Order: sequence, then structure tokens, then C-alpha cells
Amino acid sequence: MEQEKIVFTTEDVNANKVYGILCYIGILFIIPLFIVKDSQYTKFHSNQGLLLFIMNLVLNVVRRILVFVLNVGTLGLMTGMVGGLVSIVIGIISLTFTIIGIVNACSGEPKTLPIIGGITLIK
Repeated sequence: MEQEKIVFTTEDVNANKVYGILCYIGILFIIPLFIVKDSQYTKFHSNQGLLLFIMNLVLNVVRRILVFVLNVGTLGLMTGMVGGLVSIVIGIISLTFTIIGIVNACSGEPKTLPIIGGITLIK
């Protein structure tokens, strides 16, 4: 299955680059959808930002469940260490994907995020 080639106009990218960057900062991916509705560039990056937001939610739910399960046992100090380590790893993953998204938005090219970027929720 071949993916459709996306091309942004130079005018669209230059006019909306700030909105493209904004898409990767938490729930702010929603703002460009209302302000610049007709921009293919911001729709693409809003979709990527939504995927990043969902990934962060899922990772944090997994982290909370893991910490809860560990707290049920009698591991004591190990619980805090494992929970802290998991939080650090999730934070690094989230920050890395955010930086990749912002760099992609600045480049003006339709590059997707690794692993999750191939999903289209916003068309």
C-alpha cells in the first residue's frame, strides 16, 4: 500500500510555521485547527501533535498502572526507584518526539513522527 505524497506550498508553510510548531506542545494542537482551518500544513502537524498527545496519555496511564501495581507489593524503596526510572524514560521519549515534531514543522517538509506518525486522525 503506497502512501499519498503530501506537498505543502511555500506560502502555507511560511504563513503558518508558528502554528505548526504549536501543534507539538500538548493540547495546543487544537488551536491551529480553529485559526487556520484551510492550511494543509497545519492540519498535517495538528494530526502529528494529536498522535503525540495520545501517546503521552497512554504512556502516563501505563506508568501510573505500573507504579500502582508495584505499590501493592511490599517492595518499599524499589517502588520509588522503578517509578522514577519509568517516569524519566517516558519523559525522555516524550521530549524526543516533541523535538522531532518541532524540527519537522520548522523544515516545512511533511515528515511524520517515528512509530506513531503514520496514523491519520485529522484529515
